[in-house]
Amino acid sequence: MNEIEKFSLEVAENIRGLGADTDLQRKSLDWMVDAGGKHKYSYNFSWLGRPIIQFPQDMVAIQELIWQVRPDLIIETGIAHGGSLILSASMLTILNYCDAITGGHSIDPKRQNRQVIGIDIDIRPHNREAIETHPLSHMITMVQGSSVAPDTIAQVHNMASEYNRIMIILDSNHTHNHVLAELNAYASLVSLGSYCVVFDTLIEDVSKQHYENRSWGPGDNPKTAVHEYLKTHPEFEIDRSIEHKLLITVAPDGYLKRVR
Repeated sequence: MNEIEKFSLEVAENIRGLGADTDLQRKSLDWMVDAGGKHKYSYNFSWLGRPIIQFPQDMVAIQELIWQVRPDLIIETGIAHGGSLILSASMLTILNYCDAITGGHSIDPKRQNRQVIGIDIDIRPHNREAIETHPLSHMITMVQGSSVAPDTIAQVHNMASEYNRIMIILDSNHTHNHVLAELNAYASLVSLGSYCVVFDTLIEDVSKQHYENRSWGPGDNPKTAVHEYLKTHPEFEIDRSIEHKLLITVAPDGYLKRVR
């Protein structure tokens, strides 16, 4: 066994230990509630100049998954300030560069046409302008409309038909019915070995008082939608190794891997 293999085994053992440490998981949840609820912790970060409104741990996880899966297309619901779109676009740009210098583009020309599709029912003018003037804007297509409207779904499916390796990130309206409708609309596009990431499943694990002014809360949120969806979609499995290694994540049970 070489040193790289030894290190990989050590990391895997670390993650198993974290997954078994329920006390540390509870402390992590308490910290997230205080930092996220009281202080809007996730608002403090940006990616290449655009606010991303995510925990840094989930940002790192998304980066790892994009590098692992090497998708041609990433579809995201929920745009806000555009930071997540920029993160995805920057990673796809790096993949294009790596393909170019290794000759990968000569094997599959589509790789050089990687894109990010962002869907939002309300793209604020100042956010649209900031995204469209960003140096990575050529990698991004924005679709304004409800992510679960039939015309939006048809438009996105039509664009996705040109791509073979697809990843999905769901982060818009967090009610059970909306997220379940998004899963039914888009999860089928996820390629084998890729992921559908459902953010804010954490809502299920937090007291209802934190969501008094929201239409979602415990019992009605992305995690309940994920569990409902998985009852009839065995092609997806929850990759809990991701949440175990992160500990701090808004997406427990939300990293769904297509395994068949």
